[in-house]
Amino acid sequence: MTDDPLDRSTAAGTARLVRREMHSSRAVPSVVTAVVLVLVCLVLLFEAVLQAVGDRPFLVDLDAAAAWVGAVPAGVPASLLGAGSFLLLVLGLLLLLLALLPGRRARYTIPNGRAAVVVDAEVVASSLARRARAAAGVAPEQVLVTVGRSSVTVQIRPTSGMPVDADAVRAAVADDLRRSGVEPAPRISVVVADTGVIGQ
Repeated sequence: MTDDPLDRSTAAGTARLVRREMHSSRAVPSVVTAVVLVLVCLVLLFEAVLQAVGDRPFLVDLDAAAAWVGAVPAGVPASLLGAGSFLLLVLGLLLLLLALLPGRRARYTIPNGRAAVVVDAEVVASSLARRARAAAGVAPEQVLVTVGRSSVTVQIRPTSGMPVDADAVRAAVADDLRRSGVEPAPRISVVVADTGVIGQ
């Protein structure tokens, strides 16, 4: 029995769609960087043509600019040189990080045989907060769940005189994650505050 090519193409399309939803686009910084570089190159080309035909510079005198760059750091205040170098370093690091880091959003996929299901971290946090609240036996405002890219942190403020079993809360949260089947499975940490809440 052979696989249906239509099923394979549908699965591949679904995988591409899920990846697009799970990762932030690099289109905007790429386009901005490309436009800036193209404009700089066009200005330099235009100035070179003007210099070749003997006209006056339009924006930048290439000979004067080359002489100034060759004379740096002479004649440039140290504060201005340091600030410019720092800005260039930050810009370079930012572009490098945008190029190398995966840019994964705080979203998770839920396995489904008929559709691609992608949920925001807030949705997962809300579901986990209900389970943690039930396992800890506390009010809604006593539980705070933070869902990151690869971790879940449950912060609980117990009611005074009623201890909270952190292991039970962790097991309940892990069970909720296992039932929903979110991918990738995050690490779970439970933090119980030292001070309790009165009258909850």
